[in-house]
Amino acid sequence: MRVVYEAANVIDAHLVRHALEDAGLPVFLRGEALVGGMGELPLFGVVAVCVPEAAVPAAKEIVAALPIVTRSADLSDDSPEPAMPGPFVRPGFA
Repeated sequence: MRVVYEAANVIDAHLVRHALEDAGLPVFLRGEALVGGMGELPLFGVVAVCVPEAAVPAAKEIVAALPIVTRSADLSDDSPEPAMPGPFVRPGFA
C-alpha cells in the first residue's frame, strides 16, 4: 500500500476515499482509528489514504482532480514541502 493523500481530518480522508472507490480502486485509510485517541485535541497528519501499488497512478490522477485537495503525498517528487505559516499575531497585540 502506498500513500496517495495525507488528509487534514477524517472527513477529508473519507471524501477522497469515496472518490477513489467510485472509480473502482481499493482504498485503505491508515490511522483513522487513532484520531479519537487524542480526545478533543486537534491531531493533524495522522490519517492517510492508501492504495495498492498498481493503483497509484490512477489514484494520483483522481486525487489531483479533486477540489478538496490541500496536500497530497507524492513520494516520487523531490519538491520541497510548503513553508509553514508564521505565528498568528492579532492586530494590536505584538
